[in-house]
Amino acid sequence: MQHTNNHLIERLPKGVQKRFLALCEPFELVLSTELSVRGALLTHAYFPITGFISLVIDIETHPPLEVGMVGAESMLGSELVLALANTPWRALVQGAGSCWRIETKTLRQAMDDMPALESLVQRSLLIRLHQQALASACERFHPIGQRLARWLLMSQDRAHADHFHVTQEFISLMLGVRRVGVTQAASDLQKEGLIQYTRGELKVLDRAGLEAKACSCYEADKLLHDTLMKAKT
Repeated sequence: MQHTNNHLIERLPKGVQKRFLALCEPFELVLSTELSVRGALLTHAYFPITGFISLVIDIETHPPLEVGMVGAESMLGSELVLALANTPWRALVQGAGSCWRIETKTLRQAMDDMPALESLVQRSLLIRLHQQALASACERFHPIGQRLARWLLMSQDRAHADHFHVTQEFISLMLGVRRVGVTQAASDLQKEGLIQYTRGELKVLDRAGLEAKACSCYEADKLLHDTLMKAKT
């Protein structure tokens, strides 16, 4: 790992960045690994470099539902800035890759010692709360096809590639819909020449077309991130 490539860490002043990375360790994100369990204490925070993580809610007898996605633009564990270590969701590796990892206790001490780090983690938490509110509205009001297009774009952004492995069963869980709905929506996108999907391998053929197909929440999400990240504290 010669470059951090995590956008949060790269925003730190060079001196603070060096001090912080000295406290971290490289860690591989293995597909389908659970990095945190609902209700359990967080032991580490994660700063993805490549790969990405889904935040998944389990609600009694209902299928799991994705309520957030974390890639190189953010971190897993920003709630630690509030001295909280329990989460209502599971963190599941959706895209394999690498990250920087730091122990919870060490991160808390680092935030006390480095105000620039604490401010950045606070901003990361604020952005995630806004994005989760947007995701809730999207899940309630937008049709499956538009939501699928948005989800594929978000996954591609974090995979940094035009192809990645994903099953229809997994997509149905992430979107909180029946698999038959995902099958139909994916088939429609494929007929339009936007994607190619075969045996769990998905390739984006027409990025611009997929963006046009996605609901407005995709662009709203990116604008929200950029606006809040650049806002003065």
